[in-house]
Amino acid sequence: MTDKITNWTSADDAMVENAIRRGASRRELLKMLLAGGSAVAAGSVVLGRATQAVAAEPVSGGNFKAAGWSSSTADTLDPAKASLSTDYVRCCSLYNRLTFLDKDGVTQMELAESFDSKDAKTWTVKLRKGVTFHDGKDLTADDVVFSMKRHLDPAVGSKVAKIAAQMTGFKAVDKSTVEITLADPNADLPTILALHHFMIVADGTTDFSKGNGTGAFVLQTFEPGVRSVVTKNKNYWKSGQPYLDSFEFIAISDDSARVNALLSGDINFAAAINPRAMKLIGGQQGFELSKTTSGNYTDLNIRLDMDPGNKADFVTGMKYLVNREQIVKSALRGLGEIGNDQPVSPANIFHNADLKPKAFDPDKAKFHFQKSGLLGQSIPVVASDAATSSIDMAVIIQAAGADIGMKLDVQRVPSDGYWDNYWLKAPVHFGNINPRPTPDILFSLLYASNAPWNESQYKSEKFDKLMIEARASLDQAKRKEIYGQMQTMVSEEAGTIIPAYISNVDALSSKVKGLEANPLGGMMGYAMAEYLWLET
Repeated sequence: MTDKITNWTSADDAMVENAIRRGASRRELLKMLLAGGSAVAAGSVVLGRATQAVAAEPVSGGNFKAAGWSSSTADTLDPAKASLSTDYVRCCSLYNRLTFLDKDGVTQMELAESFDSKDAKTWTVKLRKGVTFHDGKDLTADDVVFSMKRHLDPAVGSKVAKIAAQMTGFKAVDKSTVEITLADPNADLPTILALHHFMIVADGTTDFSKGNGTGAFVLQTFEPGVRSVVTKNKNYWKSGQPYLDSFEFIAISDDSARVNALLSGDINFAAAINPRAMKLIGGQQGFELSKTTSGNYTDLNIRLDMDPGNKADFVTGMKYLVNREQIVKSALRGLGEIGNDQPVSPANIFHNADLKPKAFDPDKAKFHFQKSGLLGQSIPVVASDAATSSIDMAVIIQAAGADIGMKLDVQRVPSDGYWDNYWLKAPVHFGNINPRPTPDILFSLLYASNAPWNESQYKSEKFDKLMIEARASLDQAKRKEIYGQMQTMVSEEAGTIIPAYISNVDALSSKVKGLEANPLGGMMGYAMAEYLWLET
C-alpha cells in the first residue's frame, strides 16, 4: 500500500524548500509534513524531492579558485588582444559581448536586445538599457562603435582583425541603437560577435589595466603570467548573478601538479586534464570529471598541390587507412567522438549528421595505394607534440600501413617552431584547430580557395560560391542544407583527414555546481565564473 499525501500543494513544497534553505532540522521538517497530512514514508519522498530541488538551485557566496594550463607575461585584459585561455577566462568575467552562444550552440542576446537585418548586410542592433560599466558609466551606442572600430586599427593588433574586416561601417543612430554595415551580406554576424574578442569596452579606453567592463566581476588583482582575482559586481545588470563572491584564476602548466592542487584543496577546479593525469582522480570521493566535446580536433593534412598528395588515389587510400575507432580508444584514451573529415562538429547546429566517416578498410586502402603507384615507397609524415595526440595518431596509422606494405615514415619534430616551420608547409603533416562558432568561419579560414590556413590547398570554385550563398542567406533551413553539402565536399575532396573531435576534460570539486558544456570550448566557453556556484 502506498502512503498518500492529502491536501498537499506546490505551495507546501515551496514552504518545505524554504525551510531547508533556512537550515531546518529533519525532525522539524517531518513535523511540518505530518501537520500537512503526510504519512512518514510519503514525507520522506517529499523531503527527498525538496532537497534535490534546493541542491539544484544556485546559492550565493563563496570564493572560487581555478587553475588553467597556460599563462604568459603577455597576458592581457584587452579583449581584442586575447590569445590564451587565461585571457579568455579573465575577459569573460570582466566584460560582456553583444551576443553569446548557449550550450546548444544557439546565439542568444547579451548586451544586445535585438539584432535585425533585411538583407544580412546592414544590421540594426538595439542595446539593453540600464547597463553600467564598473566605473558607473552607462553603456551607450558609442561604446559599441568604439569597440568594433578598434579591431580595424592595425595599431591595436586585434586577433580577429581579418574577421572584423568585413564590417565597413558603424553608426550610433541614437544612445541605444547601433547600425553596422558589412562589405558583403553575412547572416552570421550575430554569432560572429559572440567570439571572446568582441567584448564591449568603454568609449575611448586606452588603459585596460583596470578591466573596466560591464561584466559580472570587478578586477581586484592582475599579475600577468601569475594570477588574477576578481570580486562580485554588486551592480551587475543580470539579476541575481554572479553567485560567487570572488574568483581567482591561476595557471599550473603540469597536468599532475594541477590535479594534485585540486586534490589537496588548494583549488576548486583544474582545467583541461590530460588522460594520463585523470588516473589521479580515480575513485576519489568529493571530486568529479567534466567532459566537453566542442569542436577541437587534430587533423592529418595532405597537400593536394605537392607529391604525394597530388595523386588522388593516395589521399583516398589514406582516408581508408585511418582507424578512427582505435584513434579515439588509444590515442585519445576514449576522450573524443568519431570525426567525418570535415570541421563542423556535432556541437554545432549546422553539423551534417548524415555524413558518415569512411570505414577502416585496409584492403581498399591498399587498392588505392597500388593505383597511385606509391605502395612500398617511403612517405614522410611529420608529427609533433605541438599538435595534440598527433604522434600517437601517426603511430597507429603507420602500423596499419605496414600491414599492407605501405611505408609511412613518421618524423617526430620539436614543438618549438612547429607551427612556423612545418604546419601548412610539409607535404603530409598534422594540425590542430580550436573550436569556431560558425561553419563560415571554419570554411573561410581553412577551405576557401583563398583561405589563410588552407591546410591541404583545397580549391573549388563551386565550394567558394556555395560559401558566399550561405553567408548571404537569412533562411536558416537553406543555410543548413548548403552547409551540409559543403561538409560533404570537404570530406570527399579535400586532403584533410579529421579522425575525431577531441573532448576536453576538466576536474573539479563536487561542491562546484552549474558547469555545462559550451561549443566555444571548455570551462563553459571560458565564461564559467559568471554561472557557477559553490554548494554549501
